[in-house]
Amino acid sequence: MIPSKFDYVKPASVAEAVQALADGGDDAKILAGGQSLIPVLRLRLAAPSVIIDLGGIAELRGIREDGDHIAIGAMTSYHDIVRDDLVKQHVALLGQATETVADNQVRHRGTLGGSLAHADPAGDLGAPALALDAQMVIAGASGTRTVGAAEFFVDYFTTAIGDGEILTEIRFPKYTGWGSHYEKFNRTAQAWSMCAVAAAIKVDGGTISEARVGLTNMGTTPIRATGVEQALVGQPATADAVRAAAERATEGTAAPSDADAAADYREHLAKVLTGRAVLAAAG
Repeated sequence: MIPSKFDYVKPASVAEAVQALADGGDDAKILAGGQSLIPVLRLRLAAPSVIIDLGGIAELRGIREDGDHIAIGAMTSYHDIVRDDLVKQHVALLGQATETVADNQVRHRGTLGGSLAHADPAGDLGAPALALDAQMVIAGASGTRTVGAAEFFVDYFTTAIGDGEILTEIRFPKYTGWGSHYEKFNRTAQAWSMCAVAAAIKVDGGTISEARVGLTNMGTTPIRATGVEQALVGQPATADAVRAAAERATEGTAAPSDADAAADYREHLAKVLTGRAVLAAAG
């Protein structure tokens, strides 16, 4: 189908984009990589009066080291994240999850900020962002504010980004020297995951000293598997200890049932995939 008629604006700065949002009112939509918005427009599930394209704002792209954090512009593509040396060294889990998203064409167009702002619980980047305690920098007419990942994801397709605000940067603490792995289960290659697990593990002398685990598609938002994390810390990095901890993966979840999988099957997957992800991350 052909989208309904809309005006198109391509600002050159964040300030211009915020002003365009204010001018556009409730019917304005932000265009990042377009991998989620364009299909919705074509199906006429959304009919905005104006599209604000962030593609012309250079300051929203790039990956840089900022003290004990890695800062990634919201318009940075999946492709650039996968290839970046800073990501590989300090936030490898993010790169590993990003590499599983769709195909090369999508990874060249899709953006980190666009994915996180879209907040699809089946999306692959929410769980790593949550597990790694990412900080979201949000700009609006009154200035900028920072929201932690735990508060950023509010509900199904809903985030803490307010009316007239734009996600501009995502900041990750460094996890240098940690092991990490993203374990994803889907029906066909390049499809949304039925369930996936993001794990970052620090092992000292054969013992797990710190653990961070996030779950994809196990509720209306990405979910932090805190029960698993608590069960892992202080345990030997062995298959038996990890699998025992993985049994707590479904705590606090609300797995959906859909055409791909029933809730009880997703719960089974969450435990199995958590064990695999943690064992791989722990080496």
